Amino acid sequence: MKIAEVESFAVSIPLKEPVAFATRVVEERDHAIVYVRTEDGTEGVGYSLGYGGADVIAKAVESVLAPMVEGEDPRDTSRLWREMFDATVQIGRKGVMVRAISCIDTALWDIKAKAAGMPLYKLLGGNADEVPAYASGGYYREGKGLEGLREEMETYVDRGHDVVKMKVGRKSLEEEVERVRVAREAIGPNRTLLMDANGKWKNKQEAVRACRAFEEYNPYFIEEPVMPDSLDLYREVNESLDYAVAGGELEFNRYGFADLLREDAVEIIQPDVTVVGGVTEWMRVADMAACHDIPVAPHYNWDLHIQLLAAIENGLWIEYFYRDSDVKAFDDVLTYPVEPEDGMIQLPQRPGHGVELERDALEEFRI
Repeated sequence: MKIAEVESFAVSIPLKEPVAFATRVVEERDHAIVYVRTEDGTEGVGYSLGYGGADVIAKAVESVLAPMVEGEDPRDTSRLWREMFDATVQIGRKGVMVRAISCIDTALWDIKAKAAGMPLYKLLGGNADEVPAYASGGYYREGKGLEGLREEMETYVDRGHDVVKMKVGRKSLEEEVERVRVAREAIGPNRTLLMDANGKWKNKQEAVRACRAFEEYNPYFIEEPVMPDSLDLYREVNESLDYAVAGGELEFNRYGFADLLREDAVEIIQPDVTVVGGVTEWMRVADMAACHDIPVAPHYNWDLHIQLLAAIENGLWIEYFYRDSDVKAFDDVLTYPVEPEDGMIQLPQRPGHGVELERDALEEFRI
């Protein structure tokens, strides 16, 4: 089996109206899309959220990485990962290039599982046939207000979720405390409340003051209280709280996660397969976390992450966004979108990682 062709391009799917978190307003969701095809006609797909740079990621795949893998055996995932990473170390190591590697590596594993006639999670070890999902939301929108937040949280409970997540940090601390209070009231005292600040606070005083103000509402974790590269600050905040700090959605490769774990910066890691370096590197990170008894709660991309979480023993939850919340829009290009039932997602049994994209829809949104 040899790789015959690599195709890469970018799409951008508009949201119906702008949505915001602590540090950014979002009007559209752009993704780099990568297809890897073999001489026998097997096709694998990979992708990554672009945050405005999806076309740059797609070009990195086309101009830099594709020539390295064409003609190679797609099943040699470990070797090809190392060759792509080492060959781009001067211009990569993190950021765009590792996202590009993630796209190709994920597509290779899709091919590998299809060639084996197995769903990816079974090929990787098969620890469970269903995974728990939390409802992610609580974003900011013009005119939404406290009652809008309350209704949203109640909707997630009505849909069977015992774990929900909300955004914090965009408004004043007094307003944020009130938002957290409303969310806790909406879900009740016995369900799990998660919070995400997207790196909002700039120093220990700001971060600890805010996070301690939320303590009476019994949050399970605060995600990204500070910027991802502020490891000392991460550790100081983690040490100062009676509940967990989570992070890692913007961390790249095993070396970045080794730093997070070495510094005791987080108690829950959130690797994203489309960011960290693909399936190959995601599994290495998860296994490394298991050595530290650290649970894994991956960021976004539930269609891929269900396969990975179901393959490991230290998985915690899948992050899930309902399409009607109009925050994530990738379902619009999926052939088989998944949805939780009573807070659980059943693993698809199709060979490969299970994600198939609608080409007509991709063309509609193509950049």
